[in-house]
Amino acid sequence: MKYADEFRDPQLAKGLLAAIEKEVADYSGTMTLMEVCGTHTMAIYQHGIRSLLPAQIRLISGPGCPVCVTPIGYVDRAVAYARQEDVIIATFGDMLRVPGSSSSLQREQAGGAQVRIVYSPLDAVALAEKQPDKKIIFLGVGFETTAPTIAGSIVAAKRRGLNNYFVLCAHKTMPTPMAALTSDPELQVDGYICPAHVSAVIGSDAYRPLAEQFKVPCVVTGFEPLDMLRGIQLLARQVVAGRAAVENEYQRIVKPAGNLKAQALLEEVFEPCDTAWRGIGVIPGSGLKISAAYADFDAELQLLVAVEEPKEHQGCLCGEILKGKVTPKDCPLFRTACTPENPVGACMVSSEGTCAAEYKYGC
Repeated sequence: MKYADEFRDPQLAKGLLAAIEKEVADYSGTMTLMEVCGTHTMAIYQHGIRSLLPAQIRLISGPGCPVCVTPIGYVDRAVAYARQEDVIIATFGDMLRVPGSSSSLQREQAGGAQVRIVYSPLDAVALAEKQPDKKIIFLGVGFETTAPTIAGSIVAAKRRGLNNYFVLCAHKTMPTPMAALTSDPELQVDGYICPAHVSAVIGSDAYRPLAEQFKVPCVVTGFEPLDMLRGIQLLARQVVAGRAAVENEYQRIVKPAGNLKAQALLEEVFEPCDTAWRGIGVIPGSGLKISAAYADFDAELQLLVAVEEPKEHQGCLCGEILKGKVTPKDCPLFRTACTPENPVGACMVSSEGTCAAEYKYGC
């Protein structure tokens, strides 16, 4: 198949659903499959995939939304920087409305703070060139998908001799959190729908230690309905057979070794670090921090600011939702105090958040 609409063919979808039914026909239990990609979460909800699957297959959403897993303390620090008169915050739009302990960037912007939405980190570099009297702080949030572009912006700023461009870094990496979730005795994950965008950078081979050490099946899957159904079929086949391997349904994009140039850029600019994930806590080696060679561009190191003590919002179950232990409907704030117009938690703010998906597409 060559075109996107071919991956939405109803007849082919019916055939795949029949194949999935056949795979689990003699399976007496319930297998839990987790996606760890926000775009997968939206695709599952948008296309009603949960409602089409046999009873033996249970889909749950994991920590695949980069905005959602960013700790509230990071938002508080960004808000503190935004309150400085000589600072311009540059960010992708999905960070604007994420609630911090007592404010958000949108609220600060309404009060006069300089907060700019950009479509590329290089836009923030250009802003630093145009306004040398301001400190431009780009919010570096995301997985291996966006991290290379932000690394590229730091390299570009260094080449241009800019001393007013900074990145507030909160990058996170896969598949380390998947291993942490697999080790959680309260959470039984039988197979992973591995992220597609991330895998295009790190490669499908990155999940082999997970399959080999934890004996959990992994399938890299694309985003279209047929991609999702085929990936679920492959996972179901592995679970039924008691096999754990890495399979790549998304071969038209993802290669075993990934994107070597992007990986080299990450290694040049960043280094692994321990980092906190909302709802999960600190996971050793699961983050990226700016390396010593580029420390001049690290906002947290170079720009000291007083940050309020982080305070989670009472009643919000975003952390438990990110671990797949509860669903949005289990949260007492869902559709009442917490809506897209008035979000309490990050899972309702982001376009990739589970709560936002449930609100928009759920029954």
